[in-house]
Amino acid sequence: MSTNKRKSIITILLCFLALILVCIACYFAITKIYEKNLAKKQQEEIEANKISTEPLYTLENYPKVDASLATQPLTNAFIKNFVGADVDINSLDYTNTHPAYERLVNDEVDLIVVTEPSAEELQLAKDKGVELEVIPVVKEGFVFYVNAQNKVNNLTIEQIQDIYSGNTTNWKDVGGEDANIIAYQRPVNSGSQTGMLSLVMKDKKLMDPPKENLLETMAQIINYVSSYDNGKNSIGYSYYYYATTMYQTIDSEVASNIKLLSVNDVAPNMQTIKDGSYPFTTAYYIVINKADSEDSPARKLANEMLSKRGQNVAKEAGYVPVK
Repeated sequence: MSTNKRKSIITILLCFLALILVCIACYFAITKIYEKNLAKKQQEEIEANKISTEPLYTLENYPKVDASLATQPLTNAFIKNFVGADVDINSLDYTNTHPAYERLVNDEVDLIVVTEPSAEELQLAKDKGVELEVIPVVKEGFVFYVNAQNKVNNLTIEQIQDIYSGNTTNWKDVGGEDANIIAYQRPVNSGSQTGMLSLVMKDKKLMDPPKENLLETMAQIINYVSSYDNGKNSIGYSYYYYATTMYQTIDSEVASNIKLLSVNDVAPNMQTIKDGSYPFTTAYYIVINKADSEDSPARKLANEMLSKRGQNVAKEAGYVPVK
């Protein structure tokens, strides 16, 4: 091989090697730029998703809030987070569902967190010239439960309607033992009774219960259904959060003596309530006076409850966020 040809080959190889080195250098340079931009973008996303913990209110300027029994842990969580200070929960001025609506209509509180308004509560507002604005704040499920010893684990919507309309009176007709059904109810305008009428019975007539089957509180129904004496034959209803998370803290032993029923073969739990597959999915609501301006204490607090921060507070408190 001639000297010139050998030099040409060496030159070509050197050029090829130089090209490879340039490509490698470019690759690492581009990779470094990409990684730097990716890290920057990830940091920006972290900052964008970062939830502030800075106080939004003081105890003195926090709006006046009322709540139902099952939403009081939620409103407690909101005030603790938004105020950013130790709050004496026992000092908060709560009533319950119907009194809360009365206080809102009478302009005694700025905002309430409750179940949906009953027909009577809507009429009460109308009579006072108040239009209510009802805004979902967390998702919830309306549940039915029986004694843990009851053989029935599932009821259809139609079976529940038949039990509470008085058409089905024996457990054997819905897959249980031969025993009369004791169907407990709550008083009119209680949150759970409003839910029973609007979510479950709808156009079906709810039977008038015997006096002994009409119980004032959700706790009373759970206590009766869980009892050894006649609880095995009874059925009651409530909201998922109260019957599970909340009642576990009230009396875990009693809570262990009831079981939630599946409805149409779908068990009530956080996931089925969140995705809406559980038939009786509802919500707890922020209720304010619709006439409140955008810069009113009520509307500002409502917006905070629905913000990313507020919904995270709700989730950490054990509720199912709407967002």
